[in-house]
Amino acid sequence: MNNFSVNLTNCDKEPIHIPGKIQSHGFLIAVNKSDLKISYISENVGLFIKESAKNLLDQPLSSLNHFLNQDASEFNIEDLLKLGAIKKSFDSISPYLLDIGGKPYYLIISPSNNFWLLEFEPATLQYDIQSSIGRSASAMLKGKTVSALLKGAAIEVKKLINYDRIMIYKFLDDGHGEVVAEEKEDNLEPFFGLHYPATDIPQQARALYKLNLTRLIADVNTEDAPIVTFNENEPLDLTNGSLRAVSPIHIQYLKNMGVYSSFSISLISHGELWGLIACHNYSPKFIDYRAREGSKLIGQILSSALEYRQEEEDLEFVEKFKNINTSLSNYLAKDKTLIEALTGHSETILELTQASGVAIIFEGKLYTLGATPQEDDILQLASWLKKNSDETIYYTHRLSEIYTPAKKYKNIASGILACTISKNPDEFIIWFKPEQISTVNWAGNPNKPVEESENGLLTLSPRKSFETWAQIVNNTSERWKPEEVASVLRIREVIISHINKKANEIRLLNEKLQSAYEELDTFSYTISHDLRTPLTSIKTYTELLLKNKTIDDQGRKMLARILNGAEKMNFLIKEILNLARVGRSEIGFEVVDMKRLIQETSAEVWSAFKADNAELILGQLPDLKGDRTMIGQVFTNLISNGVKYSSMVEKPKIEISGYVNDDEIVYMVKDNGIGIDNRYYDRVFELFKRMDNVKEIEGTGVGLAIVKRVVEKHNGRVWFESQLNTGSTFYVAFENK
Repeated sequence: MNNFSVNLTNCDKEPIHIPGKIQSHGFLIAVNKSDLKISYISENVGLFIKESAKNLLDQPLSSLNHFLNQDASEFNIEDLLKLGAIKKSFDSISPYLLDIGGKPYYLIISPSNNFWLLEFEPATLQYDIQSSIGRSASAMLKGKTVSALLKGAAIEVKKLINYDRIMIYKFLDDGHGEVVAEEKEDNLEPFFGLHYPATDIPQQARALYKLNLTRLIADVNTEDAPIVTFNENEPLDLTNGSLRAVSPIHIQYLKNMGVYSSFSISLISHGELWGLIACHNYSPKFIDYRAREGSKLIGQILSSALEYRQEEEDLEFVEKFKNINTSLSNYLAKDKTLIEALTGHSETILELTQASGVAIIFEGKLYTLGATPQEDDILQLASWLKKNSDETIYYTHRLSEIYTPAKKYKNIASGILACTISKNPDEFIIWFKPEQISTVNWAGNPNKPVEESENGLLTLSPRKSFETWAQIVNNTSERWKPEEVASVLRIREVIISHINKKANEIRLLNEKLQSAYEELDTFSYTISHDLRTPLTSIKTYTELLLKNKTIDDQGRKMLARILNGAEKMNFLIKEILNLARVGRSEIGFEVVDMKRLIQETSAEVWSAFKADNAELILGQLPDLKGDRTMIGQVFTNLISNGVKYSSMVEKPKIEISGYVNDDEIVYMVKDNGIGIDNRYYDRVFELFKRMDNVKEIEGTGVGLAIVKRVVEKHNGRVWFESQLNTGSTFYVAFENK
């Protein structure tokens, strides 16, 4: 059925989900969903029941009943399928215990396009798996760090399935894997710390690991059983199958390692394949279905715990960076210059990441802290960044591979994290990390060898040697952590706010604004006195002329036009005066009852968007001082956005709370919606700007621009933190006076 030939050009395209064979420790039958006739059957079925595969092919599924040693009055295999179809799941049915030839077997049912897969495999479990799983999970979760958690998981899985070697294998950023925990028999050499190339587990295999969380290869030396069918042009999809045969390349790979039996458990973190619990046995070993399901549960518990433990460990960095950020924000508010605030205290802009040096290019001058390249090199790097990146933030851990001139100072700056700090494209802050020369120990040469076959094709051959192969890695720095990037984005917003308030806008626009205000005053006065007085005269004399009966119809028409034009001009003058007043009007400060305002605003938003399924969580709501109407407009826009952009998730949740922070009262409006890409950070508050991922959602792009203008009119600031497909948190800070 499957004549696919695997070579170097198509290794990642090998159709491993339709191998046309199954592992021979069980047998498989696939029936058509519409008529429940046997459409596919494994050739080895005769070893389990006294009938050949060809005789059963195209027969009703009910013809199997008399081969299964069940009470016919109580058991009908068709009834199981109908029950599962009604429930739309076979989770409560599989595994179904049967007696075949006096031996216990499990029936496992799963869907495959237009067919039902019925897999039969031995039931061998002799102990209470549930209590074992409970004890294993409890013991594993005692680990307080990620490394301790992983080690505990390896120990508990080994107890559960008793394989010779249990490894926890983590996928790194470039796709290759590292053994980060191991539990093994004493006589085996350790694999802990070894790296394996990404090609050892091709992409289509990784996709299946996300769908099927466990995978057993009971014996690499047994012959697979072919699947026979009359549908020769339609191979059976075994994606959901437990018995699916294994790629011959992977079988040879295991044989080259001396492994007879393999079992893997997928680890999923934040919806992606984090790694595997890879289990090897050096003799054939079958694992009962219930034990495999128990192992899968251990893997799922570990996956959840990994996310939690990793976040706990990351929290230390987050808190440290946030504290530095708060200190720098306070310095910016008090110090005379930006540079003094960022570099002149015990806590500086350098400590905002784990960098070893930082450079600030501001107002045409360069300032540095720590270990940095020479001045000319930094300025050339900034020029390169300006030409090659239009993003708010840029970072890499392999600068010299991207920017060749950086090779001469790679020992200082193999990694950079750079951000713009104003609309001036020449103003940057750049953090530097030094080269980190490291040795990566591979399990054999990571370059897969090839062999020339008889037809001249270069055929992929699994590595035969797994002796440690050391590789020296240079020209790279330690990678930038997400927490460091987030930390830089936070301080960038504070710096931009400071520049706009104290340096950039005041320094560059003050004189122009003063001149504009003077011209506006003159213009307003001219309109109100010099223009309106003659305009009144024109209108009055025109009305008098219209009363003159000696004027003919043509003259009256012309006078009516003059009168109409005068009235339009008078209306236009009033509008211009009103516009001038709006731009310069003073805010009427009052104490705003925020609890009442938020409740009223939320009720209006919930009603407008018909958001009955959205959950509103209110925290502390301290009162603010300001214009109640304008502040109401701010929260109407923020809450509306939260509801609107979280409407696509199953359980929308909006959180609103505030707190007093020194001289500010900060409010947070948080949602669990679609989020915002950091690349568009600067565009969020611009008038009529909308992100690509919200084009399908109704909106104008005006709301956040209004929020920013109102908040700045109150001498406050607004910023946000967001992650795609996770949600956004908007912050507004008002003066506490």
